Amino acid sequence: MECRAGLGAGDARLKPSLRILRRRANVLMAIYLTLVVIVLNHIAFGGSRVVVSLFALESGATQMQVGFLMALYALCPMLFAIAIGRLADRVGPRLPMLLGSTGLGIALLLTVLWPTLTMLYIASFLLGSSFHFFFVTVTGVAGGIGGVENRSRNYAIVSLGFSGAGFVGPLIAGFSIDYLGYMKTFMILAAFTVIPILMLLRNPGFLPGAAKSSGAASGGAMELWRSPRLRNTFIASGFISAGWDLFNFYMPVYGHGIGLSASAIGIILGTFALATFVIRAVLPWLIKRTSEVQILIYAIFVAAFAFTLFPLFSHPVALGAVAFLLGLGVGCGQPMSMSLIYALAPTGRASEAAGVRVTVNNFTHLVIPLLFGTIGTAFGYAPVWLANSVLLSVGGWLVRRTASPLGGRRSRG
Repeated sequence: MECRAGLGAGDARLKPSLRILRRRANVLMAIYLTLVVIVLNHIAFGGSRVVVSLFALESGATQMQVGFLMALYALCPMLFAIAIGRLADRVGPRLPMLLGSTGLGIALLLTVLWPTLTMLYIASFLLGSSFHFFFVTVTGVAGGIGGVENRSRNYAIVSLGFSGAGFVGPLIAGFSIDYLGYMKTFMILAAFTVIPILMLLRNPGFLPGAAKSSGAASGGAMELWRSPRLRNTFIASGFISAGWDLFNFYMPVYGHGIGLSASAIGIILGTFALATFVIRAVLPWLIKRTSEVQILIYAIFVAAFAFTLFPLFSHPVALGAVAFLLGLGVGCGQPMSMSLIYALAPTGRASEAAGVRVTVNNFTHLVIPLLFGTIGTAFGYAPVWLANSVLLSVGGWLVRRTASPLGGRRSRG
């Protein structure tokens, strides 16, 4: 009897430990299933930028027209990202993520059915819109998987997934164009959306539900913008995003103009993405030693310096090295801003706050391709790179002056 009692007591002590282990396993499973969906969708989206821009150039489009195509990627997110975030906060993440994944696949296949420049305009708008249904939602809910103690780790994993996919997507697109042609490349990229669609249709239980909004947090997006800490985080994210977007838009144009092959351009873009992966892997170590906003400021100035180097080189190896430096500069901005925005947003409004961030970022996505596509058409390549370096330098100076409320803040969790 005493033996049985002892075993019973041991079982009782083991039950809480088993529950904790089971909970941790469920949390890890949820974030890694989310990561699978992120990686596959982002491979399709990242590769689409390469194939759309190069197919447009091959079809006779000017730099200005390619800039307009890339700007269309940002039009819907700039206008409706906040509404997408509110939808995700209200109904949960499954519906907007499913809409985004399905839209990506359809948009890529439209150009196969109607391979014209006009269809590229339509496809670019649909690609940007669809991806941001997915992107706004996933960045708004990832921090809630497993509670606040897992927030920083979740965003580190999510950002590494985006970086890894950003490395693979352009490589797949570049080599597929060279060896299989444009239409098959569109089809290959569309195939990457099939598994995310099936996962979201058949097994959406790994996603968190919609959070209940706090009674105090009932204002509109302007209330979020008026929060000094949130506003400064939005601004910092926008400056980094501007540099990121110019490189992804203009490197294929520059590479095509100096006679690089599609695969060489894909490798350079992939090298940039590899650098973002590397910097994000060491980001937790960096955050322990300095504040998030200081890292953002340093990153802006590193990116500004890298942009001054691009017009000095035309060899793909040298351009890859400069791209790697630029990737180190801009790669750390997104995960820190995502984590910080989630922490600072009112309860139940994390996706809406992520939508504000995406709106600010996509304002730069809309303006930068149009502005610098026009500059490149009129004055050549060098002024584009140098003008963006000046823009980032001014941005870094402004962030230093306006980001003092964030100066001593470090990540929690």
